[in-house]
Amino acid sequence: MRSRIEEALTADESLLVEMRRDLHAHPELSSRETGTTLWIEQHLRDIGLEPTRLTVGTGLVCDLVVGTPSDDSPIVALRADIDALAMQDEKDVGYRSQADGAAHACGHDVHVTAVLGAARALASVAADAGVSGTVRLVFEPAEETVPGGAVDILQEGRLEGVLAIFGLHCDPKVDVGHVGTRVGALTSAADLVEVIVRGPGGHTARPERTVDLVALLGRLVTQTQGVLDTLTERPGDLRLVFGAAHSGDAANVIPSHGFVRGSLRTPRYDVWLRTPDLFHEAVEQVLGASGAMWEIAHRRGVPPVINDEAMTGVLELGVRDALGDDGVVQTEQSWGGDSFAWYVERIPGSYGRLGVHDPASHRPRLDLHASTFDVDERSIRCGAGVLAYTALGALHHFTR
Repeated sequence: MRSRIEEALTADESLLVEMRRDLHAHPELSSRETGTTLWIEQHLRDIGLEPTRLTVGTGLVCDLVVGTPSDDSPIVALRADIDALAMQDEKDVGYRSQADGAAHACGHDVHVTAVLGAARALASVAADAGVSGTVRLVFEPAEETVPGGAVDILQEGRLEGVLAIFGLHCDPKVDVGHVGTRVGALTSAADLVEVIVRGPGGHTARPERTVDLVALLGRLVTQTQGVLDTLTERPGDLRLVFGAAHSGDAANVIPSHGFVRGSLRTPRYDVWLRTPDLFHEAVEQVLGASGAMWEIAHRRGVPPVINDEAMTGVLELGVRDALGDDGVVQTEQSWGGDSFAWYVERIPGSYGRLGVHDPASHRPRLDLHASTFDVDERSIRCGAGVLAYTALGALHHFTR
């Protein structure tokens, strides 16, 4: 079995690179992934599968039958996210994005190709894999939005009967040939917040006669984090970073309204449940005596990804099968968020960090979302192999 999977992965290696580059050159933004969805559908049909598109219009699921399953045979899932980021691709490569204002700078093109590569490998051994069950391939749209396309997949019932779910996310901190794993919290919760502040406005010569709105926005930006630190058990349990602030246009006019927008993140699930109240209290303390009026828009995002211990063990066995015993490395909890969290709230699962950095390149480890982000393309075969072995291992786990 192992030799046949390796043969399939070797035979497909150059094809998978070509597929990834095609995706990379044609990125589509969240909820607009119509071409990407058609592209994935065609690749699945090419290996004899029958994908089903989500009712939201983009994204799809597809069942790959292994062995001769019965009604009580297990179903396990492999997930990839398919959307791109709203940004420019500034790499100087032949497969650079051809879509203005869209780029696969988070590795979703690799995620899709790795799941398709795993599907191709599994299809080549499905008839006599030594285990029976179903591998559900999940291609999630709109992951880069809040709360993410995972919510649609769950609401449509696409994971009904699934006993476990697995996925990989590119990680430039990890060298190619390795996968970072972690039991428990892997990512952080992430919400979006906006504070709109209003006052009467006035002349900059007489700020004492009005509400100095720009100064208040500056106070929000510089003081709110400190207040949050006093409201939680440990400083740093909540991390507030503003990404936008705007008020006024004229140098001699105190404006009558303005806003700040940012992200509010926590590695702790219990703190995430309290973030709306905590943020409101912090803003009240900062602005309460200012004389301004304000309103808060707090958009709930995603909880932390909590990796199940047993399923992380299954994933680690898959990594060792694909990459050898030293392929598994421990990874730290990230401050980033991911909609994979919604899946593991419902069913056990594990999310791994796929190494994409070439240590021999001596190039800097560009972070995700960097305008010139790229990967060592050997990582595609690595990811496909890890997911194929993990899917088979999970089916074995649930048929013991």
